Amino acid sequence: MKNLNQVPLNGLRAVEAVGRLGNLRTAADELGVTPGAVSQQIQKVEQQLGCELFIRHPKGLSANAAGHLVLPHLTAGMAELSMALTRASESQGGTLVVSVAPVFAAKWLVWRLKRFYDANPSIRIRVDATTALVDPNASDVDVCIRVGNGPWPGLRVSKLLDQRIFPVCSPMVAADLTRPDDIRAIPVIRDGGSRFGWEIWLEPFGLVEADLREGPTFSDASLCLDAAVAGQGIFLAWETLAHDALAAGRVVAPFPERFSTGAAYWFVSRKQSYKAQQTEAFERWLRAEMAAAFEMA
Repeated sequence: MKNLNQVPLNGLRAVEAVGRLGNLRTAADELGVTPGAVSQQIQKVEQQLGCELFIRHPKGLSANAAGHLVLPHLTAGMAELSMALTRASESQGGTLVVSVAPVFAAKWLVWRLKRFYDANPSIRIRVDATTALVDPNASDVDVCIRVGNGPWPGLRVSKLLDQRIFPVCSPMVAADLTRPDDIRAIPVIRDGGSRFGWEIWLEPFGLVEADLREGPTFSDASLCLDAAVAGQGIFLAWETLAHDALAAGRVVAPFPERFSTGAAYWFVSRKQSYKAQQTEAFERWLRAEMAAAFEMA
């Protein structure tokens, strides 16, 4: 491996990141440097290797023939280095890193974690709130709570809960709702990033989304729920998002029907991990919490 002395690791990381992401700025964000620094590192690597790896064009960089030969090996090598660091961290025990969507973390998980700590005082949790589909096999993340259909090959995957949707609104707004058809008179709060529409809930009642009134739109489901609490209209929520607001009476579900989106919550982890005991303890606790919260739903 003496040829590794020819090129600094930072330069190889820059080449790999740009090759994988296809964009200088995105690669720079991942590496925590400026796009100019990434460009300089790539040029230096090319000089040291004696060949160009990328084609320069107005929209950025793309791998040339030599780059296509090199990049798969660099990506595989960086993944192995990342895993080596993860394994070193795992060998010390300690913190369980949990990747979850920000809205799930903010509206449901963080409010219950004290009960986990009380029951498992030797396990620490680090919540990584992100919408990115993190791969536990190539990162320091131990557990992912994913919403989707799966499958995710190469990982240990178990279903936690079906995702079911239903309208929620403030008690004041609910006073005007006695049957589903009444929704047509109420402003609808929309989540601009939602993966599903109102049709799932409306169709069983013979309604279509075109029947609904326009209302405010937000890019975050938490904001949509807050708008519903504030009486700005009716919002199509789901159980982990709306549960605590419903329990506190800040919103109500004017109709009892809840319908599945076809997606579910999944507990995702590595097939083999030094933290298997911590992972299993967290999964048992999470399942118990969900069962207690949604058994009457």
